Amino acid sequence: MTGAAQMLTVRVPLAVRKQRGGRKLVLTPGGMAPHGASASDTTLVKAVARAFRWRRMLEGGRFGTINELAAAEKINSSYVSRLLRLTLLAPDIVHAIMDGRQPEGMTLPGLMEVFSVEWERQSQHIGTPSF
Repeated sequence: MTGAAQMLTVRVPLAVRKQRGGRKLVLTPGGMAPHGASASDTTLVKAVARAFRWRRMLEGGRFGTINELAAAEKINSSYVSRLLRLTLLAPDIVHAIMDGRQPEGMTLPGLMEVFSVEWERQSQHIGTPSF
């Protein structure tokens, strides 16, 4: 056995891209995310999941009004109302958000603005600042 240790240095060119919500995604040399990495915007995913959960609570009779629900959740009833509108999004948009395939410009503040309840119009305006 020799007393000299050998060192091996491996350099892999990686890129770091900032995502919505402030998270960072490491990209491999081919520009791909590592296997298992998600491009999901956790803020959007949580908001959509929360909205559908609240809708189930209201429809199931657990709470009679948005004000009761807001009080139980300890948040503003106006916020609950705006978030509940996310349940009016077209199913393909909801699936895109949950799968991390939403357009780059889609953010929760943008979705909290007034939007058309017609699914066709939503798809036409998706990703635009006015959406």
